[in-house]
Amino acid sequence: MAKEVMLLENVAELGREGEIVKVADGYARNYLLPKRLAAPVNNATRKYLAKRERERAASEKDLLQAAKELAKRLEQASCTIAVKTGKDDKLFGAVHVGHVLSSLAGQGIEVAKEAIQLDEPIDELGVFEIPVKLHPDVIVALKVWIVKE
Repeated sequence: MAKEVMLLENVAELGREGEIVKVADGYARNYLLPKRLAAPVNNATRKYLAKRERERAASEKDLLQAAKELAKRLEQASCTIAVKTGKDDKLFGAVHVGHVLSSLAGQGIEVAKEAIQLDEPIDELGVFEIPVKLHPDVIVALKVWIVKE
């Protein structure tokens, strides 16, 4: 027997938050409802979900504003990382996300490690633009200068 439930969270291979789906009665009773991933379809559930959506929208708006402000600071910032070099200006080691984070922290800018989109460590001198994803809608290019120590 199938039962209609409204998803309160995203459930893999079932649906996204807010969707009304039909599932087996046992699946709903033994898994979805006890873990508060879903709730029976009724007016109270719809009101709760609408309230949560409004709260999420307000929170998302605040996060977007904070990301835009941080993006302005990052656009003005310049990261200079001094490294030891050998013959022919070959670097000893490589510059990675940790170096960039510590350089930014020295300027008073805090960025999450996951935000810095450095695909591969930098292993040569020069100027590089590294994308920093602060929010799904806010991506800024950070200039990083790799210079001799």
